Amino acid sequence: MPSGSAVARDESTRDRVARSILTNGPSSAAVLAERLALTPAAVRRHLDHLLEAGLVESREERVYGPRGRGRPAKVFVLTDTGRHAFHQAYDDLAATALQFIAKAGGEDAVAEFARIRVHEVEKRYRQLVDEAPEGKKAEVLAQALSADGFAASTQQAGAGEQLCQHHCPVAHVAEQFPQLCEAETEVFSRLLGRHVQRLATIAHGDGVCTTHIPGAPAPVSPVSDGESARNA
Repeated sequence: MPSGSAVARDESTRDRVARSILTNGPSSAAVLAERLALTPAAVRRHLDHLLEAGLVESREERVYGPRGRGRPAKVFVLTDTGRHAFHQAYDDLAATALQFIAKAGGEDAVAEFARIRVHEVEKRYRQLVDEAPEGKKAEVLAQALSADGFAASTQQAGAGEQLCQHHCPVAHVAEQFPQLCEAETEVFSRLLGRHVQRLATIAHGDGVCTTHIPGAPAPVSPVSDGESARNA
């Protein structure tokens, strides 16, 4: 029978595994082992415990864009129960409040509430993003989102970038009221000066909220008077 200290170590390591999935999104056992400096056998043991407890689930890795050859990798994501373990119990109160707003004022009232809510966020992020160099604006936005609990990161995606939010504090509420996600996407577009596109959301069952940010348009070369005359 394991000692009390051994049980405590196991629980601490298991919490590290779960938090790594929360922070970094869907992760394979091999990636978790490398990230946490654990043996693959130890990671699999902790994942088995988390699976049995209903805190994580396994699924095929989602690939956005052309899929490579071979079978998709198996990745692990937090379940609703697992997310609840990270302090989302206030969701019920927020959902009840929005249900009241929807009943009293209709869907338009919910959309207006969502816009007001994210407008305050936009004001806080505006100076940070505006002052960032052109190629770093999405990264700075991700840092600001992470400070607010969204565990965000960016990655290159073709000619543009993807903004990934690995945690959503209002995921359960957004599942019922997608206006929250829509208003947030509109704010990202205004902050970055791009028409961004939401590809996936935690609220709809994806492991990560993923927003595609197109690259900056190529500058238009000035046309000389001579070229203008020849093209006339």
